Amino acid sequence: MAVRLRLARTGKKKQPSYRVVASDARSPRDGRFIEIVGTYNPRMDPSEIKINNARAVHWLREGAQPSDRVKKLLQVSGAWAAFEDGVSIADLEAADEARKGAEATTDSVEASA
Repeated sequence: MAVRLRLARTGKKKQPSYRVVASDARSPRDGRFIEIVGTYNPRMDPSEIKINNARAVHWLREGAQPSDRVKKLLQVSGAWAAFEDGVSIADLEAADEARKGAEATTDSVEASA
């Protein structure tokens, strides 16, 4: 099975937002997918990109081919550089947990202020 990392459109008419998904290359754009890897909202200023770098690198190492737009999003998020440099998935997961912990700490400080 040929796996592709590509965008699946969500959102209302004239208000697109996208999921970055790993899917079979034969399935339709908004059809069946294997896993949601991240989200992309081009309507925000600046665009909002949330990618699980560990899962993206996992799929790239398994042979998944990214679409042109997804490759650019992976470059922005840093997953493409991690894939090319050979960074371990465990290191990416640890960095993701540290980032989530830092966000939770700043959120709790803002809530108490």
